[in-house]
Amino acid sequence: MNIQEYFARISYNESHKDADLQTLTVIFQHHIRAIPFENLSMHCGETIELDLQSTYNKIVRKKRGGWCLESNHLLFWALQELGYDVCILGGSSYEPAERTYTAEINHMLLKVVIKGNSYIVDAGFGGAYQMWQPLMLISGKDQPQIPGIFRFMEDNSTWYFEKVKRKHYIPEQSVPFTDSPELGNIRKIYTFTLKPRHINDFQELNTYLQVSPDNILQKKSLCTLQTTEGLYALVGWTFTNMKYNYMEDMDLMHVTTLTDEEVEKTLKDKFNIVLEKKLIP
Repeated sequence: MNIQEYFARISYNESHKDADLQTLTVIFQHHIRAIPFENLSMHCGETIELDLQSTYNKIVRKKRGGWCLESNHLLFWALQELGYDVCILGGSSYEPAERTYTAEINHMLLKVVIKGNSYIVDAGFGGAYQMWQPLMLISGKDQPQIPGIFRFMEDNSTWYFEKVKRKHYIPEQSVPFTDSPELGNIRKIYTFTLKPRHINDFQELNTYLQVSPDNILQKKSLCTLQTTEGLYALVGWTFTNMKYNYMEDMDLMHVTTLTDEEVEKTLKDKFNIVLEKKLIP
C-alpha cells in the first residue's frame, strides 16, 4: 500500500507536509469526489472482506467505491500515514421508517484531533447526508456547508448528528418536494460515542449486512458520488443528479429511470466504475 497511489486515485497532488485542518479538508474533498459510496459488490456476487489490503486493492487499484466500513477505513489508513491523530468511532444510524436509531452499531466514522480540537470526518454516509468538510465536534452549533447545515447535539456522552433539510425542486414534477415535512425540517442521521474502536469491532457487522435480507443495503443497489455542485446517485435503475442550493433553500433534482444497458454505461460515465461481474440492480 502506497500513499502516492492513494493520492493518484483521488487526484490529489498538493502538498501534505503539514497535518493541519486545511490539508485534511482538501484530502477529504478529493476522497468523496473520487470514491463513490456503493454497495454494488452485494448485488453482483462479490464478498466484501473487511481488511485493509482488500479494501485498498478494491478502492485504489480497481477504482471501485465502498460503504462506510471500507471508505472510512481507507481514509483512516491514509490519515495515519500522514501523521494525523485519528481514531475510529462506531455509530448507530437513524431509521426514518421506525423513527428510532438502530440498537446496534452499524456505521463507522472517524475522529481527528488537530491542535487540541476534535473533528468528525466521515466519508462513508453518501447521498445528501454526506458532509463535505470535517465538522468540529461541538454540541449545539450550526455548521453550514454547501450540502446544508449540519450540527451535533450531545446528551450524557452520546452524540447526535443531524442536518437541516432543504426543499427539492424536481422539474418533472409541478410541486416542490420535501421528504416528509411533517417530521419537521431536521433530519436525524446517526448517534455515536467517543469510545475508540478497532476495525475488528466491525467484522460481525460486515458479515451481517451481507447476509441479512431486511437491511436497506440488501434491498437496494446503491452508488452515490459527491460532485463539485451536488451529487450523483444511482439507486436500482433510478439515476438522480442533484445540484445543491440552486435557489435559496432549494436543491435541484433531475431524476431518470434507466434500462439495464444504461445502468452499466452510467456507472462507467458518472462514477468511473467498471464491474468485473454482472450487476443485478
